[in-house]
Amino acid sequence: MAAIKLTTSFCEGAKAEAGRQVAFPDRDVRGLELRVSGEGRKSWSFRYRTRLGRQGRVTLGAYSRDFGLSAARAEARRTQVIVDAGGDPAEQRRTARVVAQTEHVRTFGDLAEAYFGATEKGRYRPKRATSLRNERAVYRVHIERALGRLTLETVSRRTVKAALERMLDTGVTSQAVKAQAVIRQMLSYAVDIERLPYNPIGVMAPVIAENARSRVYSDQELRDIWTGVGAPEQLAIPDEIAAGRRDGNRVAVGPAMRLALRLSFLLLQRRCEVLGMALDELDLERGLWSIPAARMKSKRAHVVPLPPHAVATIREAIELNDGLQTSLVFPSRVDARRPMHGSSMNHALAQVLAARGIQDGTIHDIRRTGSTLMTSERLGISPFIRSKILGHNDAGGGAKVSATHYDANSYLPEKRRALERWNELLAEIVSKGEGSAT
Repeated sequence: MAAIKLTTSFCEGAKAEAGRQVAFPDRDVRGLELRVSGEGRKSWSFRYRTRLGRQGRVTLGAYSRDFGLSAARAEARRTQVIVDAGGDPAEQRRTARVVAQTEHVRTFGDLAEAYFGATEKGRYRPKRATSLRNERAVYRVHIERALGRLTLETVSRRTVKAALERMLDTGVTSQAVKAQAVIRQMLSYAVDIERLPYNPIGVMAPVIAENARSRVYSDQELRDIWTGVGAPEQLAIPDEIAAGRRDGNRVAVGPAMRLALRLSFLLLQRRCEVLGMALDELDLERGLWSIPAARMKSKRAHVVPLPPHAVATIREAIELNDGLQTSLVFPSRVDARRPMHGSSMNHALAQVLAARGIQDGTIHDIRRTGSTLMTSERLGISPFIRSKILGHNDAGGGAKVSATHYDANSYLPEKRRALERWNELLAEIVSKGEGSAT
């Protein structure tokens, strides 16, 4: 809109169309605008261009009798003086807000609180809620006690490295790697809010190189996990881990999650595939589970033969949903139209592992353990059939060609027999607990 000579009477009567905001530039003071929202709210703003050519706009205040046209023009002229001197009013305001919000950040614990708050609100490197929950857990369990009370000036590469090495000494290797990443991000935030001049671990080498995981559960661990998942009420989280938990020592794993975890053992499919299982994917009479391509990591449809124990487990899960309007086998208890979140399965298994004293285990390690046992001497299943069961695109070598060009033969009989043999071995392991899973 072209600039106009604003008057008090014009400002008092200025309106905007419903649902639209309009700005009325002042001809007498360049950059000053009266802005009127679709709801009728009025405010003063000032547009400017810095010496470096960056355009900016700042809000001067809400329109009122005390802050009318004359006062707004005077404030706009004062703001122009800042611009003429080489300043950027919007940047100065942002800095002032940051200082006000972070002047209390004196210790590493203060920094952690400020970092999580800024990240949650999207002011600093926004992240998914699950990522933030994981970072908070790493901080609470592994970082807070070691660094939380240190003043920021005393947090050095040496102190961080010492804390991480103590973690390595206790055997939590993967958590040490994650802790280093969280600490680095927090210290980068400290630089961003000008509480530190530089990140002391910005170029610090990884405390340990992250290699592809090779974790395979032993027979005893398989038995402990399986029985623990089946009866979590008989387990207890150790006191040193339970401190501060909402559930205390209790292992909180609901009936549906128990069944989902057991299906992960029985079928060796990925957690998102298990938790997203839909009723229309199942043919329980024929013992088949057909996962559409859209739900597969490989983006190819996948058919999983269901051994008898898996069919029974799925039927039990469906019965738990009696009365719910849902098309899913494992619906969220918050919204039955959506499946349980993958992080809930991680959390459930983590509780069981902690109660059983099993270190450095994950959901995916269940799949890896079953995969390893399939091709071991104990079962002797071919890598190709194992690959077909796991839903991989290929089994390596010439198998890729076969999978690409001859997938009409989905090897259902071979896959069914292999999964049945795996279920039989698993039943033997969890009932006797003898031998090794490698």
